[in-house]
Amino acid sequence: MMKKIFIDGSAGTTGLRIRERLADRGDLEVTVLPEELRKDVSARRDALNACDVAFLCLPDAAAVEAVSLVENPDTVVIDTSTAHRTDDGWAYGFPELEGLRERIRVSKRIANPGCHASGFIALAEPLIRKGLLPRSAALSAVSLTGFSGGGKKMIADYVELDELKLGGRQYALAQKHKHLPEIVKICGLETAPAFMPIVVPHYSGMEVTVPVFAKDLNGSAADVKALYASCYGAGLVRFVEDPSEEGFLSSAKLSGSDAMEISVYGNDERILLVARFDNLGKGASGAAIQNMNIAIGADEFSGLVV
Repeated sequence: MMKKIFIDGSAGTTGLRIRERLADRGDLEVTVLPEELRKDVSARRDALNACDVAFLCLPDAAAVEAVSLVENPDTVVIDTSTAHRTDDGWAYGFPELEGLRERIRVSKRIANPGCHASGFIALAEPLIRKGLLPRSAALSAVSLTGFSGGGKKMIADYVELDELKLGGRQYALAQKHKHLPEIVKICGLETAPAFMPIVVPHYSGMEVTVPVFAKDLNGSAADVKALYASCYGAGLVRFVEDPSEEGFLSSAKLSGSDAMEISVYGNDERILLVARFDNLGKGASGAAIQNMNIAIGADEFSGLVV
């Protein structure tokens, strides 16, 4: 039976990528509102309540408003904003983590993870859950992202590259990035990591690195690799032993893909945990479609580039 899909906020980068990925799906009827009705509350209410799955590709406040308009108890809402990621009433949309795939399958409210958070959580959560790292661990992370992560304004700003944009540009310097609350909650950390997000001059792609001292691990790098290999045998996340490009790791490697690669580097003293993916793929639209597929009982990878 064909499912009705509504994308609320289809003009943004996340909404546009979802539309592109779903364009050839014969099992879905995708609805977007025309430009003149895009912000019309009545039209949005009707569309939200007439669909099987609603993607909210909106700012936080607009996403909260959209949820308040949903009266149909059968409508599955997938929110790509920050608004509901730490809400216990919402399933956190990272099915590769223990227990979450089944919760997503039966939930009517699914909070799509943040892009930076996806990489950090994929690396840290299994180690903390299995006791290889304590919840009290003082962690840090460097996260390189393509400029599409900043939305249409930043994409337009990067049409021409000056000397500053040709280099990586670190931001969120006050350590108040909006992804930190979900990182702390989902990983079970006692304190937020020191987080260094950096915009780099390519359209999409992401590389999150979490450095760990071996002395702080309850195990070895080999134990970490074995755990990742056992955790990520299904889904869009996969452990890869060594995907480096002649000693380099490009943040653009998985641009255009909906998958995520997890790897471990370093030596007996200092270990680098690395996640590479697309900030618009597993970091946004790809993850949202994966969650939809699970919620409607479709093949988990349908419509995705893996």
